[in-house]
Amino acid sequence: MKTYDLDRFKGITVAMYSCYDEKGEVSKEAAKKLARHYANIGVNGLYVGGSSGEGMLQNVEERKQTLEAVMEEVGQEMTIIAHVGAPSTRDSVELSKHAEQVGAHAISAVPSIYYRLSPQSVEHHWQQMIDSTSLPFIIYHIPQTTGFQLSKALLTKMAAQDKVIGVKISAESTFELQQFKAAGGDDFLVFNGPDEQYLAGRSIGADGGIGGTYGVMPELFMKIEKCYVEGKAEEARKWQFIVNDLIAELLSFPSLYGACKEILKLRGLNTGEARLPFLPVPEAEMGRLERINEKIMTYINQAQV
Repeated sequence: MKTYDLDRFKGITVAMYSCYDEKGEVSKEAAKKLARHYANIGVNGLYVGGSSGEGMLQNVEERKQTLEAVMEEVGQEMTIIAHVGAPSTRDSVELSKHAEQVGAHAISAVPSIYYRLSPQSVEHHWQQMIDSTSLPFIIYHIPQTTGFQLSKALLTKMAAQDKVIGVKISAESTFELQQFKAAGGDDFLVFNGPDEQYLAGRSIGADGGIGGTYGVMPELFMKIEKCYVEGKAEEARKWQFIVNDLIAELLSFPSLYGACKEILKLRGLNTGEARLPFLPVPEAEMGRLERINEKIMTYINQAQV
C-alpha cells in the first residue's frame, strides 16, 4: 500500500497554461490570477509546467517562477503537481528539489526528449528525480511527442516503489491505460491524458484526468465527471460529445495553445501569447474564435443549471 494520500489527486486537474507579459516574459501576476480563477471554479488541482504550460520552451528559472506564483496563490487550496521533466537530468533534479521547497504536492516528468533513449536510461533519469525529494512521483507517458514507448515491464518495476504513485497516460489507446492500471495495482493512480476520451478513460479504469483543454472549459469536464460518478451514462456521453466537438474546432487553429490562451483573454484572463514556435491566432480568425468562446460559455451555463 502507498503511504501517500492518493485521494487528493483524483478528479479534474487542469494542465495550466503558460503566463507571459507583453514582452513575452513569465508573469507571476498573470499566473496567480489564472490559478485563482481555477480555484474559484472548484477545480481539484493544477498540473504546472507540462505540455500546456510550455515547460519545454522555458528555462529552469522561468519554470521555478511559475510554480512559485501558483503555490503562493493557491497552494493551500488545490493539489499542485509540478512537471519537472527536462532534456537534462540535472535540470530535472533541480526542478524537483525546488518543487519540494515551495510545497508542491507531487512531481511528474516525461522521459528526456530528443535523444532516443533505452528503457534503462529513462528509468535512471526518472529515478534521479524520485531520489532527490520526499515527494510522490507521477510518470508522464506521452509517446507521440517524446518518442519513448513505456513498457508494462518498466511501469510495473517503477510502480513497486512507494514514491511512484501513478502515471499520466496521454497515449491514444485506452487499452494501454487499462493495462497500466492493472499492472500498477489498486493503489496506483492512472490519469487520463487525451481530453477527447476522458469518459472512456474513466470507464476503463482511470482515476481522474489531467488535460490542457480543461483550461478553457473545466466546468464541462467537471460535468462529465459528476455524471460518471452518479451513474448517468447517457448524460455523461452527451457532454463528452459536446466537448469533443469543441476540441475539434480548437484544433483547427495553427496552435491549440494559442487558441486557448486567446479564449482566456476574451474572458479577461490575459496570459500572453503562446511562445514561438507555437503560432498565434491569425487576426482573420479572431471572429471565429470569438464565436467558439460564446459557444463554450453557453454550454458552461447549461452544465451549471
